[in-house]
Amino acid sequence: MQISKDYLNQPVQITLDGKEVSAPVIQTVFTSGTGIIEGNFTTKSANELAIQLKSGSLPVPLEVIQSSRVEPTLGRDSVNRSLVAGAIGLLLVAFFMIAYYRLPGAIAVLALLYYTALTYALFRLVPVTLTLAGIAGFILSIGMAVDANVLTFERLKEELRAGKSLRAAVEEGRRRAFPSILYSNLATIMTAGILFWFGTGTVKGFALTLAIGVGVSFFTAVIVTQMLLHAAIEASSLRRRRLYGVEEKAPDSRVAGAPVAAV
Repeated sequence: MQISKDYLNQPVQITLDGKEVSAPVIQTVFTSGTGIIEGNFTTKSANELAIQLKSGSLPVPLEVIQSSRVEPTLGRDSVNRSLVAGAIGLLLVAFFMIAYYRLPGAIAVLALLYYTALTYALFRLVPVTLTLAGIAGFILSIGMAVDANVLTFERLKEELRAGKSLRAAVEEGRRRAFPSILYSNLATIMTAGILFWFGTGTVKGFALTLAIGVGVSFFTAVIVTQMLLHAAIEASSLRRRRLYGVEEKAPDSRVAGAPVAAV
């Protein structure tokens, strides 16, 4: 009522979100606490104005829970640095696998390259936006892929040291390592599922890339690596035990005069 007295016969600007909605001229003093805006309105424009005024008067407070601002250049630089770190980590893992496991390590590196290409293709198919959290999930899944190969190759070396043939050692190593690989990957995928279900924003991205990466790593470790191993042992030049990280077994000469057979 006081405003209508102070600004009688003057325009009063009504603004919402910094934009002028209406600027009616106060022609009478309000006595009942309400007023009427008159003008050349259509039914549609009058309804829109009424909705705008009513919406602007709703007592809805704005509570800021989290706010962050990242410049485009800084964000791009962070993503690029993460990709470079992932590439360096991949090269270091490849060097370790080849140096320690020799031929199986080289096979694991080939399977790892296949894994990387297949995972990236799935990321583009889903599609998945590679944020910093998503890249972290992808790099972590590379570690899971290497872990599965390490389990298989350690079992293979144990079987070779026990005196089994190369073909039998490869098959037995795969059989004994499979339960550990399966359960560890299932546990990781279940954890990623929980994070995706209850998480928000970047947490969901991390969980999604981790789950996809672990699923593909399981496939490459169980199928691709084994196929390459079986293909390698078919070549006679690749059947030497030292290529698999195990020294050649010395001939057994405990019985004098007995014929000696090399294993």
